[in-house]
Amino acid sequence: MAQLVSILIPCYNAEKWLKYTIASVLGQTWPNKEIIIVDDGSTDCSLQIAKQYESNIVKVISQKNKGGSAARNKAFEYAQGSYIQWLDSDDILAPDKIEYQMKEAYHLKNPKILLSSSWAEFYYRCHKAKFVKSNLWNNLDPVEWLTTKFNEHVYMTNNTWLVSRELTELAGPWDERLSMDQDGEYFSRIVAACEKVVFVPQAKCYYRRGSPKSISGGLSKKAKQSAILSKILCITYLRAIEDSEKTRKASLEFLKYDLDYHYLEQTSIKQHVNALAKELGGELSPPAKNWRLSLARVFLGRNLAEKTRRLWWVSNILAKANWDKLLYSLSSK
Repeated sequence: MAQLVSILIPCYNAEKWLKYTIASVLGQTWPNKEIIIVDDGSTDCSLQIAKQYESNIVKVISQKNKGGSAARNKAFEYAQGSYIQWLDSDDILAPDKIEYQMKEAYHLKNPKILLSSSWAEFYYRCHKAKFVKSNLWNNLDPVEWLTTKFNEHVYMTNNTWLVSRELTELAGPWDERLSMDQDGEYFSRIVAACEKVVFVPQAKCYYRRGSPKSISGGLSKKAKQSAILSKILCITYLRAIEDSEKTRKASLEFLKYDLDYHYLEQTSIKQHVNALAKELGGELSPPAKNWRLSLARVFLGRNLAEKTRRLWWVSNILAKANWDKLLYSLSSK
């Protein structure tokens, strides 16, 4: 009999997309699967939508709002599968995504090998998604995978992975302290725990842009602390495998990347990150001057300027999403 795959879906206020995500997992060609949806205290109709699909293979669990990591940990508590497919509540799996990866798992016969897949971003029209390769789309050992991620600032989305139960238990639960970049930290830890990452190009999945998830994050103190802590933990996992000039250089590059100085306003965080940079053999230099942002800070103040910049970025994503929505509506008529 085919091994059981557990598809775990955390859900919070996803009424707009949830039915499409569930349809994509119900349509998986892999014959032996279970679907566990954990509603994390949604205030919309997500829970009611999920309950419409309850069956012998679909379990729906409701909990008070505790965050995405807690919802994922709750889902895993109920999972019975030999392999785990993590999936956000607005993303899509190609019908044969799991089948391709499970066939590779049967061929490899090693639960400590981690399986990844091709992925593409989309807004509304999934069939228009473009697959853009990165150097992570290869078979790599853990050190190669993490140093590539750190040096080239590339990543794989949650839904690309198929993880054995053995590897999931070895790596440990999602870190519930993190409110930002919890997936980056978790899958870096999974990669560090595996023997090898095997890329399965025929397996495909789709990451939705323009949803609350894809424009999440923020400027709160908690979010900033989470982003820095996630970086520090990822660096720790790499150096635990190999602490060499190569890994320290990659870690320093990763630490510096996108480290806008508004993250470092708190003296304790700034001191910690600067100390780590020195330990890695370098130092953090101030970010390059951006005259527009500098001017905005003069007239608006630092906090309002940062919020305005964030608003512009979010508005740009939503504009693209709404344009694709219009094209989707026209093509559906």
